[in-house]
Amino acid sequence: QVQLVESGGGLVQAGGSLRVSCAASGRTFSSYAMGWFRQAPGKEREFVGGISRAGLSTYYTDSVKGRFTISRDNAKNTVYLQMNSLKPEDTAVYYCAASGDIRPSDSGRAYTYWGQGTQVTVSS
Repeated sequence: QVQLVESGGGLVQAGGSLRVSCAASGRTFSSYAMGWFRQAPGKEREFVGGISRAGLSTYYTDSVKGRFTISRDNAKNTVYLQMNSLKPEDTAVYYCAASGDIRPSDSGRAYTYWGQGTQVTVSS
């Protein structure tokens, strides 16, 4: 079992920055590729990006490329989502998820464990 807990969400103005963290407990964190997803009101959950087990590869959806950065610290069992140049359309609940695959998938079905989510609100 892996427990995931997100933190760091909040309210920020457009153009601002926010860092969301996801702390893992349980089995070996480095055994999991990690993904970040988000879900806005009335919309389906979407893949934001992910990072491979060792942190050597990262992947992003087109809408966040160049603005968001995912990193991980396996010694601290934590994965991070640094969000810069935030836009109102980035407003959503952000979730981290763990997959037993080597690389993160953009499909939620590949993930076994999910955090409870943290709200990010970007005001215009």
